[in-house]
Amino acid sequence: MKYNSTTNTDVSVSASQAISQGISDDGGLFVPCEIPRYSMDDIEALAKTDYCGRAKKILSDYLDDFTLEEIDECVTKAYTTEKFGASNPAPVVYKTNNGVEMNILELWHGPTCAFKDMALQILPHLLTKSLKKTANGKEAVILVATSGDTGKAALEGFKDVDGTKIIVFYPKNGVSPMQERQMNTQLGDNVNVCSIKGNFDDAQTGVKKIFTTDDIKAALSENNMLFSSANSINWGRLLPQIVYYFSAYCDMLNDGKIKLGEKINVCVPTGNFGNILASYYAMRMGLPVKKFICASNSNNVLTDFIRSGEYNKNRDFYTTISPSMDILVSSNLERLLYHLTDCDDKKVKEWMNELKSKGSYIVGEGLRSKITELFYGGFCDDEETKNTIKSMFDEASYLCDTHTAVAINVYENYVKSTGDNTPTVVVSTASPYKFSKAVLEAVSTSETLPENEFDMVDALHALTSQPVPAPLAALKDRKIRFNNIISVDEMPQYVLSSLGIK
Repeated sequence: MKYNSTTNTDVSVSASQAISQGISDDGGLFVPCEIPRYSMDDIEALAKTDYCGRAKKILSDYLDDFTLEEIDECVTKAYTTEKFGASNPAPVVYKTNNGVEMNILELWHGPTCAFKDMALQILPHLLTKSLKKTANGKEAVILVATSGDTGKAALEGFKDVDGTKIIVFYPKNGVSPMQERQMNTQLGDNVNVCSIKGNFDDAQTGVKKIFTTDDIKAALSENNMLFSSANSINWGRLLPQIVYYFSAYCDMLNDGKIKLGEKINVCVPTGNFGNILASYYAMRMGLPVKKFICASNSNNVLTDFIRSGEYNKNRDFYTTISPSMDILVSSNLERLLYHLTDCDDKKVKEWMNELKSKGSYIVGEGLRSKITELFYGGFCDDEETKNTIKSMFDEASYLCDTHTAVAINVYENYVKSTGDNTPTVVVSTASPYKFSKAVLEAVSTSETLPENEFDMVDALHALTSQPVPAPLAALKDRKIRFNNIISVDEMPQYVLSSLGIK
């Protein structure tokens, strides 16, 4: 299987090259030239195996320049009981709130307590094997822009991995205190963390610019290095996310919640569009999906796009209690546009250039109709998010984080407005303890809260009796290693200096 660039179909690379490189030289994103198709018999066979078996099957169908032994090793090392606390790293729990039934896919049982672990525990293994196939011994420099969870998950995944260095940029005032502490206390000799003055979109734009700057790439090459990415712009990061949608369907099938072939809906809280795009790929592969419900916070650029066909980032930016979704430029939407236009790279490139130059673009009525047929867009603000957290705790005895609450709120409103009671997978993306302040404010009747983040964790635990994940509890006494803050313009020089390149 080959991979093209979304903005130049003449680019054709192997799976290992796509993973090693992260992003195409022309700035486009790598997409598979063909998408494997699964029959109901194939899905029934997946249901008879465990999560690792499902992952091995799906990854092998996309990574045909990897041997089965290599894929087996990657999967087995990534999804261990030690890392995820159970043999199934992505369990489904069944809850009802406000009369609405939902199948909650919990993706936060890994070492950093966020859904990014599902991909970033396996990506280092995929990348190091890809580098051996394509990079002639070069060291990979992983550049990451994060709105909170990706940074820590990438740092943890690549910590002390031979042949790699990782540099993470995050918006100084755009992550939760717990997310910041997770990153700034990160262990490992090959890791570096830096905050920027700006928001996530500034960090992401800065990283993409560094990736495509010829002088910087040349400087790395002279020092036997190359850039790669751990953001969801990297196919090796997006591919493992497809697995848990198939796995959720299989688990619901085994639990008698659905019948083989029965359609489901998928509701995903998303900012960068990668997590929901993975479910779209699953549908293209044969997973029976009726509707993709895209849930946003007050930064509702995706909601407006799905409803109107106009993508416009020229709007107020909100810092919310669901910071991982505080994004106005949703990178992975580019991949969806490519597929829905039947691989029209010229049109996609035109839209991406308009987004860079004008901050907006408008798709035609035909494409808008395709999008609205598949996708529903909804959003809620911070007050509604907190109300949902309280409602879920009081009525469903379920404590959820601020991002999961956005998805639940949007899904409940979807059911009310459409009457669609199709069984729905609601994606839960993080432990509530990663956002203790907001969650505690939602469920507590006290007017005063502890000032210290870890005192808030203790208070939330005392109030709810929900266990505190060990990786978060361990942060309390860990020494802060990184406290740099720079402007966006300083990012290129910071990267070179961190690598010892003058």
